[in-house]
Amino acid sequence: MTFPDHVSCYHKLGSEPKENADSFTLDVLILSERHQRPAARCEEDIVVYDYRKGTKTPLPPFVMNAFKQTWELQQAARKRNSKRLKELLGRMKALERDTWDRSDAVEDLGSASA
Repeated sequence: MTFPDHVSCYHKLGSEPKENADSFTLDVLILSERHQRPAARCEEDIVVYDYRKGTKTPLPPFVMNAFKQTWELQQAARKRNSKRLKELLGRMKALERDTWDRSDAVEDLGSASA
């Protein structure tokens, strides 16, 4: 990447949230807008810290509930998109089989005399 460029950062929970957890991880994808491709993949390890007590502290219940809901939505999206990908790959394989795997299929390499 070089200046000027803009980036978009996308985060997702890296693992299922655990009860009384005092930390969580996020998987991060940073995309270059100019090149329309990934510029970096990162992992953020976030620890919840209570500065008044001077110790790590568990995530508040409302945050834990939001993370659990987000995790469930991520898993549903993963399942749905995996199914769609499998269907697309099957259609692509059928197309290749119907065109290239025929006994009379011949690859046209062009002509040097044209």
